[in-house]
Amino acid sequence: MREWAGGIRLSGFAAIMLSLVVLGTWVLVPTIGTYLDQRQRIAALEQSVQLTKDQIAALEQERTRWSDPAYITTQARERLYYVKPGEVVYLVDNDLDPAEIPPAQHEVSDQIEERPSDWMPQLLRSLTSAGLAKNAVQEPAG
Repeated sequence: MREWAGGIRLSGFAAIMLSLVVLGTWVLVPTIGTYLDQRQRIAALEQSVQLTKDQIAALEQERTRWSDPAYITTQARERLYYVKPGEVVYLVDNDLDPAEIPPAQHEVSDQIEERPSDWMPQLLRSLTSAGLAKNAVQEPAG
């Protein structure tokens, strides 16, 4: 190895050229990094512009839909439950399957009962039954 490194002789021209290459690299590397960073920013901004154009197109399509009287009538009927004079509308309040409606609950007693049992399996059964229950919650009347 030492013989190989010792055999290299640098002339004055080679030293100047080597220093120019090192200087050029030292000058160009930050410029290339800046260029790549700017290209990434441009790509992100172009993507943002494209998303904005898509949103504008969707909003213009929505505006043209709202200029159609049939669409307005449909939206008023669906969203606001508007009807034409003489029409009868039926709203289904509770459309659950009768099998999914929970049975009537038993009355709660006011006496405390103590049962000798291990509390950990009881807790696990309670948690699993609460997590897997399929019942409908009725809204309070009022």
